[in-house]
Amino acid sequence: MEKMLVGCFLLLLGHTLLLPAEARQWPRARSVSRGRHSRTHPQTALLESSCENKRADLVFIIDSSRSVNAHDYAKVKEFLVDILQFLDIGPDVTRVGLLQYGSTVKREFSLKTFKRRSEVERAVARMRHLSTGTMTGLAIQYALNIAFSEAEGARPLREHVPRVIMIVTDGRPQDSVAEVAAKARDTGILIFAIGVGQVDLNTLKAIGSEPHEDHVFLVANFSQMESLISVFQNKLCMAHMCSLLEHNCAHFCINTPGSYVCRCKQGYILNADQTTCRIQDLCAAEDHGCEQLCVNLLGSFVCQCYSGYALAEDGKRCVAVDYCASGNHGCEHECVNTEEGYYCRCRPGFRLGPDGKTCSRVDHCAEQAHGCEQLCLNTDTSFLCQCSEGFVINEDLKTCSRADYCLLSDHGCEHSCVNTDRSFACRCPEGHALRSDGKTCAKLDACALGGHGCEHSCVSSGDSFVCECMEGYLLREDGKTCRRKDVCQAVDHGCEHMCVNSGESYSCRCLEGFRLAEDGKRCRRKDICRSAHHGCEHICVPRGDSYVCKCSEGFILAEDGRRCKRCSEGPIDLVFVIDGSKSLGEDNFEIVKQFVTGIIDSLVVSPKAARVGLLQYSTQVRPEFALSSFGSARDMKKAVATMKYMGKGSMTGLALRHMFERSFTPAEGARPLSARVPRVAIVFTDGRAQDDVAEWAGKAKANGITVYAVGVGKAIEEELQEIASKPTDRHLFYAEDFSTMGEISEKLKQGICEALEASDGSQDSPAGELPKRGHQPTESEPVTINIQDLLSCSNFAVQHRYLFEEDSLSRSAQKLFHSTNPSGSPLEDKPDECKCENLLMFQNLANEEVRKLTQRLEEMTQRMEALENRLRYR
Repeated sequence: MEKMLVGCFLLLLGHTLLLPAEARQWPRARSVSRGRHSRTHPQTALLESSCENKRADLVFIIDSSRSVNAHDYAKVKEFLVDILQFLDIGPDVTRVGLLQYGSTVKREFSLKTFKRRSEVERAVARMRHLSTGTMTGLAIQYALNIAFSEAEGARPLREHVPRVIMIVTDGRPQDSVAEVAAKARDTGILIFAIGVGQVDLNTLKAIGSEPHEDHVFLVANFSQMESLISVFQNKLCMAHMCSLLEHNCAHFCINTPGSYVCRCKQGYILNADQTTCRIQDLCAAEDHGCEQLCVNLLGSFVCQCYSGYALAEDGKRCVAVDYCASGNHGCEHECVNTEEGYYCRCRPGFRLGPDGKTCSRVDHCAEQAHGCEQLCLNTDTSFLCQCSEGFVINEDLKTCSRADYCLLSDHGCEHSCVNTDRSFACRCPEGHALRSDGKTCAKLDACALGGHGCEHSCVSSGDSFVCECMEGYLLREDGKTCRRKDVCQAVDHGCEHMCVNSGESYSCRCLEGFRLAEDGKRCRRKDICRSAHHGCEHICVPRGDSYVCKCSEGFILAEDGRRCKRCSEGPIDLVFVIDGSKSLGEDNFEIVKQFVTGIIDSLVVSPKAARVGLLQYSTQVRPEFALSSFGSARDMKKAVATMKYMGKGSMTGLALRHMFERSFTPAEGARPLSARVPRVAIVFTDGRAQDDVAEWAGKAKANGITVYAVGVGKAIEEELQEIASKPTDRHLFYAEDFSTMGEISEKLKQGICEALEASDGSQDSPAGELPKRGHQPTESEPVTINIQDLLSCSNFAVQHRYLFEEDSLSRSAQKLFHSTNPSGSPLEDKPDECKCENLLMFQNLANEEVRKLTQRLEEMTQRMEALENRLRYR
């Protein structure tokens, strides 16, 4: 009754407010200039007064796809400004936010951005057409997850401030909208859906709130949107009965013009009292088709079966459970199914144990007086007697007699037959031997009598014998022993190292560390790095018949593929921004971790040199470690190895925002801008971002952060270009798959090292002044050492040790060339400093000469060894 009285009162008040202007004196409507002729809509004065002090959180979602032309886009902006005229905009009354969407979602402003209507109108005027796809579902998802969050300005649900979405679209969505719109409505968001032109009405109904006649609107073109101003005026400004009355709705209260209705969650239906809800009995309402039992679930049902039956694959029929087929019965011999379960059964000759599962053999011999003289053997149902080896069973089948195999069988022995335990054997008289047939006898020859002394074989010859040797051997002078034929001594084998006899032939072998060449005679050293002048500055790695050069940790390979250069030990603040979305996959995530470890290996990690941080992102951003977390590469790589894969969405823009606003702050370990330490971010992604990346990437680059963009697979080139610093050919890397990640890693190392080298000069020189570059002597020019420079070094002992560290030579030479004036003499600006640069340059040139001499000596040594081997085996 209370709801009906208040509803009638508001309806009467509405009719009173719509009386002609002569009948009542209204405050004059505020005029708003928008660069066109001002239009006065009917009931304008009513609009401004009726929404006064109205509390609401309103988010506009505008279709900015390519199907909306420039003229229609301007009409949409006019419609928005007209709607704003009757809203009481302010932090404590109506808050307004706006989203545009195409292929992605762009937030124009949030609920907390503006506090006055004029500010919102200017923001609407500045909107730019996206002109891309139509991802309507993505836009609603963004509003649900982000736009209506308290962080974006939405008031808490406990304050019962109405949350409203007004969405304008002119085409069919390219993604699913029904499920995400239902989720939004279930959280209490009221959705008005406005369709323009050839929009599917069912799609609008899937988006808008119920009843659809109050929340879903379809107009023929954008010009007709003006006709909806007064409609929304009434709907947005009308009092929300759900917030004014004790509605007692069990699940949801939905405002309607002048009243309200109760709604239930999915899977429930409204009771007759129109306020409480009950689970919907789909089993009773539908032809469920279940063979035995139907069980209701929220919004659905499932079929179940009686005990002893299991549900078939179609989810409806029931089949008897084969308990024995499950393999869990534990029966030792046989399993037998019953209606309620199963039981175990034993094979004949066995009985079931007390546990009802195991079987034991029935021992008939032990349970009965068998009477066997020697052995009793159990059978399945009884027993039988057997005799021991060498005995046979008698006719009584119990007693035994010794077996006479010679008597029982036709043994065929030429001389005599002897019984054994199991059979018989033939024997020959003395001076004879049993032939191979095991029956007849032959007179023994000289070889058979033994004592002939032949090493290999004895051949009888009348009453005597001769010794013979196996193939490949020769009989020695003693006529008994044998020696191998030495083919290597008999022929000109031509083997470079060794000749090895092989039967009547030979083969060539090589010494350890060498391998046989294709001609089968000459030998080549196995380690091509030792046998050739490879020219690698650090490490030579054999690869088949060739080799490749590699560098020690902390160095990278120079452009000539042989020399190594150290990545400068100068300071750098580096932050990785790693995509951990589900499209990447766990296996590829491990490759990305190896990629990060490779970059870390090229740096000198310490609090004074390189500081490294890492963010992983998917739907949210998770800092793995900050710039100040680790002071050594070992601890840092251990943290990378234990990093867990997130595997959800891909909010790249949100990650860029976190990187810009937090990662490069002193609290996270970043050095101040006054220190002029390079700030570098490496952003890795494998697909399209679900939010806008341009804004925060642009802010990062504008604030001095160098951004490298690495994309793999489905990464979008336009997004990578928006992320990467200029020029993009040096800061953007793309690969179709993860097989070329190694090449990208080397290019990135090169780029970071070049940035460090450039920063070294900017830090050593005064602000705004480059270091003077003096004359650089060539390799052939003589260099004179100033002895005074040498004597002026108070720490000469330490400096002398430093001179012979190979990894410092190239850096020392570079510093020497950069510290001389144009005339070639040492700089004299600071006479108190130690001047050892000329000594460093001299040491570099001397080291180069020593290296060349060492290579020549090694080549001469190899030639001498080969010559000695050749002479030794000829």
